[in-house]
Amino acid sequence: MALNIRRVVTANDKNGKATVMIDDIASNLAHPRPGVDTALIWTTDSTPPDLAGNEDLGARIVARAPAYRGSTFRVIEFGPGNQVDMHVTPTIDYALVLKGEIDMDLDEGLSVHLKAGDVLVQRATIHNWANHGAEPCVIAFILIDAQS
Repeated sequence: MALNIRRVVTANDKNGKATVMIDDIASNLAHPRPGVDTALIWTTDSTPPDLAGNEDLGARIVARAPAYRGSTFRVIEFGPGNQVDMHVTPTIDYALVLKGEIDMDLDEGLSVHLKAGDVLVQRATIHNWANHGAEPCVIAFILIDAQS
């Protein structure tokens, strides 16, 4: 598996004019378990986020969940037969299936099948992503720190 995500980040220059700060291929990649590859696109550590700096916040090393009052935007590719990882994060997650199909397993045997174009709002529930198909599934996730 190889994520190849173009990442374009804008900013305002010293004269207040819009400019492109970053235009590259996301390179902050991880392989957290067999059959799963991730690309961190961007992260913030406050709400509202501070937009004044020029740090590449997509280059940081971050935990699965965002910082307190922060957010994380990552793209994940789940290969066929990916390893099980039942987990929960104290976040509200917005997910868009970009390619392929996947099952989201919940408590007590409940499972939801998602395919390309489907969206999900997940509210701090325990879950697992299981790709039972023959093709990789790619999902864009935005995780936002939440109150529980």
